[in-house]
Amino acid sequence: MPSYRDLRQPAVTAVRLLAVAAVYLAAGRLGLLLQVVVAGAKVTPLWPPTGIAVTCLLLFGLGMWPGVALGAFLVIITSGPPHLGSIGIVAGNTLAPVAACLMLHRAGFRIELDRLRDGVALVFLGAFGGMLISSSVGTASLILDGSLPAEDFWSTWSAWWTGDAMGVLVFTPLLLALRTVRLPTAPGPWDWVEPTLLLAGTAAVTVIATSTTLSLLFLVFPFLIWAALRFQLLGAAPCVLLVSVLTVAAATDHAGPFGHHGLVADMVMLQLLNGCAALTGLLLSAIIAEQRNTYQRIEQACIQLAEVVHRLAPSEATAGLLPPEDGSRR
Repeated sequence: MPSYRDLRQPAVTAVRLLAVAAVYLAAGRLGLLLQVVVAGAKVTPLWPPTGIAVTCLLLFGLGMWPGVALGAFLVIITSGPPHLGSIGIVAGNTLAPVAACLMLHRAGFRIELDRLRDGVALVFLGAFGGMLISSSVGTASLILDGSLPAEDFWSTWSAWWTGDAMGVLVFTPLLLALRTVRLPTAPGPWDWVEPTLLLAGTAAVTVIATSTTLSLLFLVFPFLIWAALRFQLLGAAPCVLLVSVLTVAAATDHAGPFGHHGLVADMVMLQLLNGCAALTGLLLSAIIAEQRNTYQRIEQACIQLAEVVHRLAPSEATAGLLPPEDGSRR
């Protein structure tokens, strides 16, 4: 007769799959609010479901891929009538996070993101490399379905790829960092003031930079550097999210610095800014975290060495290797 644990495990897996699909659907619906039309195809400069899918697969295992596929299918059918190309889009949106996680596992990726190599792996394998699949399969499916002219392949592909890659760069570090959130046991006033000022300052500077035609977008980087130096990934990831969401909203509304260029130029400028912001926050946070871990290991090694020396000193004195305490000699 099967045990309670044997019966409980499939139920837990089913609940997780449904939860992954539900979160994917919710993120997809939010992402569609910022969609733009590129060469006749609707794409989003920032696609959160890719980051959520990669995070779920990293945390709960590759067995969560049916939840990702179900979520991608639900996003499509709730956005309009499905078509033949929808099958390819669902397949690409499922295969891309799976391939990204496989490459990250092969590279020895750690979800703590406390090493520079982890940040580099997430950028080049998880985001830039893995999302080549979703953009290529999705765009090819639209062309084969007749929904997109063949001459518009590269423009649609590039917008699709950058949106999916930015979803990983922005949301995966944020979700992985939220796992480590611990409220301070005895918080002081500055423990809450500094993070509040950091987030408020990042939001204010981004709003100002996207409300004027002057080129002031570079002003967000001091705040990203401040967040990474003081709070590592837990501080940098929310600031990167603020910058990305506010700049995407400004670009879709053709406001501020995005108001006097064509759509392609706006998308290029937007993705360069968001990409540089994500890379700055992620890689600088990883470098600082790696240095702190190195200092902690050195400090721990020194403490252990001091304890060993302290234990050896009395035994050496007893064995006559050290002079007695009264100063007499044998």
